[in-house]
Formats: sequence, structure tokens, C-alpha cells
Amino acid sequence: MAVKERSGKSMSQNHARRTGDGELAEVVVSVELSRKTWLITSLSPGAGEKLSRHTVPGGDLAGLLERLGRLRQKARARTGQEFPITVIQEAGLDGFWVHRVLQAEGHESHVVDAASIATSRRLRRIKTDRLDGESLIRALLAFKRGEPRVCSMLRVPSPAEEDRRRIARERKVLMQERIQHSNRIKGLLFSQGITGYDPLKRDRRERLEALRTGDGCDLPHHLKRQVERELDRLELLLDQIKAVEGERDTMLAEERQSSREVAVLSNVVGVGPEFAAVLWSEGLYRHFDNRRQVAAYAGLAPTPWQSGSIDREQGIGKSGNPRLRATLLEMSWLWLRHQPASALSRWFNTRVAQNGGRFKKVMITALARKLVVALWKYVTAGVVIEGAVVRA
Repeated sequence: MAVKERSGKSMSQNHARRTGDGELAEVVVSVELSRKTWLITSLSPGAGEKLSRHTVPGGDLAGLLERLGRLRQKARARTGQEFPITVIQEAGLDGFWVHRVLQAEGHESHVVDAASIATSRRLRRIKTDRLDGESLIRALLAFKRGEPRVCSMLRVPSPAEEDRRRIARERKVLMQERIQHSNRIKGLLFSQGITGYDPLKRDRRERLEALRTGDGCDLPHHLKRQVERELDRLELLLDQIKAVEGERDTMLAEERQSSREVAVLSNVVGVGPEFAAVLWSEGLYRHFDNRRQVAAYAGLAPTPWQSGSIDREQGIGKSGNPRLRATLLEMSWLWLRHQPASALSRWFNTRVAQNGGRFKKVMITALARKLVVALWKYVTAGVVIEGAVVRA
């Protein structure tokens, strides 16, 4: 997930180019990406407020670049001047490859978080690619003027940073599949009155041969064959998990040699290889200006609802990185076990005790928010977490 950047930052660098009489001095283009077609909406100098629209087949990068070249030629023919091109697109399934190609061609390109663009709050609002293209043009113009909080532009990661996250994400998918196969085997055997069989143990094949149903009979032939095939898939998953974990450990070893931040993060007791890989590759390698940005990116920022005398809390926003948030929540429970003397653990235990032992799930979210901020300060500024145990 790419970090979001509000339009209020670096306004002097984001002002829309305009001539002395207020006319646009650049070609503004929005691209609506889909599998079938790409809709190109543009606003050019000398064309007034008229928007032009063209479509190219989905994935036709050459057609897109040719259309951008034609827009520049038409603007030059109308005004006699050469204009740069600025392109905006929504973040989606296409990833960032189109954005990188546009930048390599010398165009200014922006990727926007679609959920950050203001829309109509009517119960039934109209949504078409045509209207979305217009809204992207308006959002880009407002962003270039420096209007605050008009939209959230993404800080696109480099190809190396994007690829580095694959290891932790692939392991999570494999672990989920492992759980599914293990539970399926247990369910099949439970239907025959068999309990206590663990398919993750090394003697799973030998124990399967010795199993008897609840009424003392052998396993039915086809059921046994199905369980054996499930074990084949499970063993393949175990081998792949082992291979992925080996790649993860190698990557972390290389990062420790080249990055002080990874080294100090791995030295904290309670932060194992998997936690270190997820924390670093999903979030802490990025630059944040303050703790609010850290909590917001992790999806742990509060969501207040205030209007007049109404003031209530709607819970955390969950609009950040879901993988980082889930890892931090899991890590918070383990933090209480491995770091009981830390200030964060003492704070959690005190607050839970004040509520009579209730609201643990609510307080663990608050602990996760404090923990990610503390780790960010420790990694970037060297601020030691009070009471935390660190390996030599």
C-alpha cells in the first residue's frame, strides 16, 4: 500500500502552471483504467472549459502515449506554444506500472486515493466513467492550486520496495491455506468419531494408518484416499512455507547489514523475524512527519464524530494498511507476554483493571496504536521504549 499525501504539502511545487492571463499552461489529463477500455479525459490550454474524451483498449499503452502526443500537438496548434502534460489516475488493480511508464516518458503523473475525493452524499448518486473522469480533472486542478485536503495523492513505492513486501504477504496466504487444509482433515475425521488427530505433526501418515472410527472400524476407503490427498497438498504447503521463511530470513539478514533500523527493530524482545519483516516492509521503512501519520497509515487512528453538542467516538478508521494493522494487533497480545515490565504493558494492565477487567479488545487496539508509534520513534530517532527489554 502506498502512503497518502495530502494536497497541503509542498504547495509551492504543486501549483498549476498558468500563463499571465490566467490560462492553463499545461495539458491536464485523467485516465480511467479498466480491463476493457481506458477513458482519457483532458483539459487543454486554448480550449476553454471544454473537456475532450477519447477511449483506447484496456492495456494499450502505445495508444495512450499516442493520444497524449496528439493532445500536446493540438494545444501547440491552438496557442503556438509547447505545454507539459500532467496525468492523474486512481489507485486500483492495475498497480503502478502505468504511472511509472508515464514518468519515464517525462510526464508528470499522480495516483490518487479514490476514496479521498469528495462525492455526492445523496442516497442514489450517479456514477459513470465519464463523470469520474471529470471529477479526477477537478481534483487534480484543485490539488495543483494547493487547496488543502482536496484529495490524497499516493507516494508510490519503488519497484524494489513493492517487491520486498511479497515475501510476508505470500507467507500469510500460505498460512491461511494451511489452516484450511488442516481444518478440513480434522472435520472429515470428526464425522467418523475421530478426535485428537493433528495433521501438522511429522508422524501424520503413520497415525492415519492406525486410525479407527468411533465404532471400531477401519476408515472408509474413499474417505482415507481423500484425507491422503489433503495431506499431499498440506505437505506441499509446508514445503513452500519453509522456502518462503528461508527467503525472509535471508532478506532480513541483508537488511540488517545495510540498514540500522532493521537491526535495532530485530533486537527488541517479542519482535521475531515475521513481525520484523512485516513491520519494516509494510510501514516503518517509509518517512512519516509525526505520530498521527504513523497511526493513520496503520489504520489505527480514531474517527471522531463531532457536531455541536454531539461528540462521540466511532472507533478506529481502518483506512490504512490492513496487513500492518492485523500484525500490530497480534503483536500487542504477545507484547504483554514478552514485555510485561514495559511502560506500555503497565499502562494496558492499569486501564483494564480500572474497568474491572473488561474492554480488553478495545484497549488492545489502543495499545497497538501506542506500540507502533513507540517502535517508529525507536527505529527512526533511537528513542528507547521505556521498560522494554532489548537483546544485546
